[in-house]
Amino acid sequence: MRYLSSFFLLIIIIIWGSCRNDFEAEDSTGNLQFSVDTLFLDTIFTNIGSSTYSFKVYNRSNSDINIPSITLERGESSNYRLNVDGVSGNSLENIQVLSKDSIFVFVETTTDITDQTTELDFLYTDRILFDPNGSQQDVDLVTLIKDATFLFPSRDAMTGEIETLLLGTDDDDNEVRIEGFFLNDDQLNFTNEKPYVIYGYAAVPSGSTLTIDAGARIHFHADSGIIVANEATLNIQGELSEDPELLENEVIFESDRLEPGFSDVPGQWGTIWLTAGSTGHNINYTTIKNATVGILMDSNDGGTDPTLTITNTQIYNSSNVGLLARTGNVLGENLVINNAGQVALNCSLGGIYNFTHCTFANYTTFGSVVRDFPTVLIDNVLEFDGIPFSIDLEQANFTNCIIYGNQNIELGFIRDESKLFNYNFKNCVIRFNDLNEISVGNPLYDFTNTDLFENVILNEDPNFKEPSENMFMIGEESAANGKATILGTGTDILGVNRNATAPDIGAYESVIFEEEN
Repeated sequence: MRYLSSFFLLIIIIIWGSCRNDFEAEDSTGNLQFSVDTLFLDTIFTNIGSSTYSFKVYNRSNSDINIPSITLERGESSNYRLNVDGVSGNSLENIQVLSKDSIFVFVETTTDITDQTTELDFLYTDRILFDPNGSQQDVDLVTLIKDATFLFPSRDAMTGEIETLLLGTDDDDNEVRIEGFFLNDDQLNFTNEKPYVIYGYAAVPSGSTLTIDAGARIHFHADSGIIVANEATLNIQGELSEDPELLENEVIFESDRLEPGFSDVPGQWGTIWLTAGSTGHNINYTTIKNATVGILMDSNDGGTDPTLTITNTQIYNSSNVGLLARTGNVLGENLVINNAGQVALNCSLGGIYNFTHCTFANYTTFGSVVRDFPTVLIDNVLEFDGIPFSIDLEQANFTNCIIYGNQNIELGFIRDESKLFNYNFKNCVIRFNDLNEISVGNPLYDFTNTDLFENVILNEDPNFKEPSENMFMIGEESAANGKATILGTGTDILGVNRNATAPDIGAYESVIFEEEN
């Protein structure tokens, strides 16, 4: 009988609990609390959807609260979209918040800047009104909209197929295509008037030059980039800014996600692809960030001059490789490459390379992935479908360069002895801490051979300012300080005059770091 009484008691408790109806909740009396007063949705491009943002609505009272209405002040015409506790809509009714509990409000937006009537409307705002016909409370919504020039493949009106570029054929003679389009003649000069947003691959036609002016900003959607065709040229004319930390006059390549959470996410877009036969490329004062491969260079143009001259440039947060050159002819000065999922610099399949006052580093911390490759990898052989191909490495000269990272060995060689393999490192700081002695007896790593390694500094701290933040200025305690060979007058990547008698190794002249409080 005792067990039966307990059973009936349990049933009564369940029935009592299940009989609580919505009308038991008290209407809001202005006593809601919010995790934010204003929700900033950061910056978006016109007609590109934002990320989803959220905040919490708290009921800290001892009673359940019913919110009679939650609505956007602009109503159905608002460009914001709401989802309140799993229910979508711009106007919602009778939303309950239990005692001592909270609910989530999710917000996103897509806004067309041409709908705005004044310049002030570039800052798009609205309010979420809680109980607007009673004890109204509100949360402000703010989004900065940026106008842009959009470049994208065409779509066939009949079939719906998106325009593609022919890359070649596979082993079965099937066409290999990529979503993209050729730039028209009137699109071959990117200015700094408005940012550019590119969908797919924008291709520079054969015989044409894409000129990018100082201060231009180029943004890529996922799986997008630039392809420079046979006999075409890329000319990036960035300039030193008055305040180099602001990068005002640099050209910047990055993704079209402008939210702070995406500012350092690797692999958000494809690559700048300098295809075989393209020629005369010049890249100056440029930042290339968050690509899959920062620059992919296939072959060289066969001339005596460098096919790619790259100066005063930073490449970082590449998910695979920063600069990958196959049989390239590259001249680099004041170049900084950091944070690549595999290799910062890969001089691959032979070629000609001359780097002066460059900083190659890899402090990548992309998730739990451990790099299998060093910061700088030089080879004259690659395998394609299991078949090795080798080409002469005519020269790979590194003068006054830093090669460092968060692994013990940051310089590697892969050689086919049937081909030339000429390289030289002069006055360089190199991390090569061979704890496992894997290089013992290998002449490629004979750091006592002055024909290969002259005045190199092994395993001494370059004293970078903050490598995790891509800040590679060196301090006075740097092993690179005053140890460069004198090449004449010149400036570092920030425009600072190099010491005439004792210049520093790397892209930066040393500074005194300010002590943080």
